[in-house]
Amino acid sequence: MTIRVLLVDDQPLLRTGFRFILEAEQDVTVVGEAGDGSTAMDQARALLPDVVLMDIRMPGMDGIEATRRIVREAAPSAHVPRVLVLTTFDLDEYIVEALRAGASGFLLKDVPPDELLQAIRVVAAGDAIVAPSVTRRLLDRFASHLPTAHQQATPARLDRLTERELEVLRLIAKGLSNAEIARELVVSETTVKTHVGNVLTKLALRDRVQAVVLAYETGLITPGALP
Repeated sequence: MTIRVLLVDDQPLLRTGFRFILEAEQDVTVVGEAGDGSTAMDQARALLPDVVLMDIRMPGMDGIEATRRIVREAAPSAHVPRVLVLTTFDLDEYIVEALRAGASGFLLKDVPPDELLQAIRVVAAGDAIVAPSVTRRLLDRFASHLPTAHQQATPARLDRLTERELEVLRLIAKGLSNAEIARELVVSETTVKTHVGNVLTKLALRDRVQAVVLAYETGLITPGALP
C-alpha cells in the first residue's frame, strides 16, 4: 500500500527537500503541495491524501486552522487524512492548539529523514506520534499549572480507569512507546496495547496524542516526571 502525502509549507525549498526524501521510498508518494492553509484545504479535498505534512506558521490561513478544517470536513467520510505537524522550538504556543484541532503528531523541522519516514508510516497506520523533545517542552509549558505532589489527586474524569490503566496513561504522557511501557511494567507489548485501547475508549480520546494532552491538563503527571 502506497502512502499518499500532501506537503504543506510556505517555503518552496523545504517542500522540495521533503519531496526528495519521501519519493525515494517505494511505499510513499507525494500527491501534491501547498504553500498556505487555504490551498492545503483545497488539495486535501481534491487529492485525498493519507497524511498531510503540515507547517504551522504560514501566510493567510495558518496550519492550525487548516488542520481543524481538514479534519472536521473529512470526519463524516470514510477517508480522514492524518495531519502530522512540523514545528520549531519557537512555536511552543501553538502545539496544544494544533493537537486540539485534530493533529495526529508533532515533529521538529530538523528531524532526521529516517525518523520523518517512520513518523509518516506510524500516522498513516492510524497511530499518533510526538517527538520526545516536543513532549519535554509540553511538560515544561504545563509545569506551572500542575499541582504539587501533596496536592495531587486523581481527577474525576480519570476515575473510570483502573490503577494499571492510570499507570499506562502516565507512561504514555512521559513519551514512552508501547515497547518501552512493556519493559517498564514487565508485561507483554500485546497487554500494553490492550491497556492503551482501554484508556482511549474509556476517556473518549481519538489517539495517544490526546491522551498526552489530557494527562498534562488534569495534572496526572508532575513537573520533572519525565525519565
